[in-house]
Amino acid sequence: MRKFDLQLFHTPHVDAGTPNIEPINVTTQTTTGEDMSPTMKTFYGTSLLVNSREKMVFTQLGKKQPYKGNTIEWRKWNTFAKAMTPLSEGVIPTGQKFGMTAITASTNQHGDYVAISDRLELESYDDVIFGATEEMGAAEGETYDTLTRNILVAGNSVAYAPTQSGGSKTPVSKRDALDSTAVLDPELVAKVATWLKKSKAPTYEGNTYVMVIHPSQAFDLRNSAEWKEFHKYADVAPIFNGEIGTLHGIRFIESNNVKIYKGAPLIAAGNLSVKTAITTPATTSVAVNEAITADEATALAGRPILLGTVEATIASAASGAAGSASLTLATGVTNIAKDTVIYAGEGGAQGGAVYAALAFGKDAFGVLEPAGEGMELIIKDRGTIGGPLNQFSTVGYKFNHGAKILYQERMLRVETGSSYSATDEGN
Repeated sequence: MRKFDLQLFHTPHVDAGTPNIEPINVTTQTTTGEDMSPTMKTFYGTSLLVNSREKMVFTQLGKKQPYKGNTIEWRKWNTFAKAMTPLSEGVIPTGQKFGMTAITASTNQHGDYVAISDRLELESYDDVIFGATEEMGAAEGETYDTLTRNILVAGNSVAYAPTQSGGSKTPVSKRDALDSTAVLDPELVAKVATWLKKSKAPTYEGNTYVMVIHPSQAFDLRNSAEWKEFHKYADVAPIFNGEIGTLHGIRFIESNNVKIYKGAPLIAAGNLSVKTAITTPATTSVAVNEAITADEATALAGRPILLGTVEATIASAASGAAGSASLTLATGVTNIAKDTVIYAGEGGAQGGAVYAALAFGKDAFGVLEPAGEGMELIIKDRGTIGGPLNQFSTVGYKFNHGAKILYQERMLRVETGSSYSATDEGN
């Protein structure tokens, strides 16, 4: 790997980042034929963009829209109802009104950087600037894609996987009832495809829909006999970044960036448990068996919890030694047995992880085209940014982001548990 000494590529400047220091004239190296700054910028910029786009799993599926200003606008034609009433002879029908709907989204700017000391840059065996650029590219892509994901998981269409036991399935209607048996399986995939078809969602290339799933969900799906049998003979060429296979007309993309709902442990030791049984009448005061520190008590305020399977929210907590600490709930509970385990309530049953896979028809959402003002690599050599002694360089990125759900009926959030629900962390 070829190295570059960034000190050679700066120009005279005013060090705006260093207060109370007059402008400094510095030695330059810009003689004709010797200035490699454009090559350097292109070389590192390409690396950053490649690494960024490799991480943009959700973003690649959106309808790209260039923009100017601080808002993006997508436009869609209004649809027509079916003409089911027969025409009357000689009578002109009323006709339809034709129009267009505009959907707008605001944009926000994000960015980050890292400072690299002169000694690290000059004495390291590896190309530190290149390494920093690669890692910044990965962080930029993950940040961009997470911003997109967070908008998409707020969609209003959701399906829950059923729990399974002994070959039978039990429907689930809420997140905190999903356990490790409520996995993504071929039957659920077929139902998702059917939902999209009935919603008249258009398909992507290859006449297929797309679903982004977590590796833990992919593990469960790949272990099914139906998946194994289909992929014995089918060899569908991938179209999208991260694609792992196809089933029931849905292409699957695997990503660690799939939203995982799971709360942090309630206290450092893990879960809490009920000290004294709660019968009737309903009470908001719950004594616990475990010790709670003052800091833990503060952090518990506002947390949703599950007392076994009963939902509640902590209004406040009183610290104390084991057996003397307690919780005050926002609403009263009853019929809670002694020693019932209290789990974090942000995820599934028993505090397990819940995975929010997203299934899409084409153009379900729009996203800012990540080009131009969308993404920018910024390298400042130590002669430009490194202070009075040129002690550090910086590598960073900056981008504008905007995304919006365009058609709720073309997108379905599919929440499931997994074989890994007990061990995976929330994100």
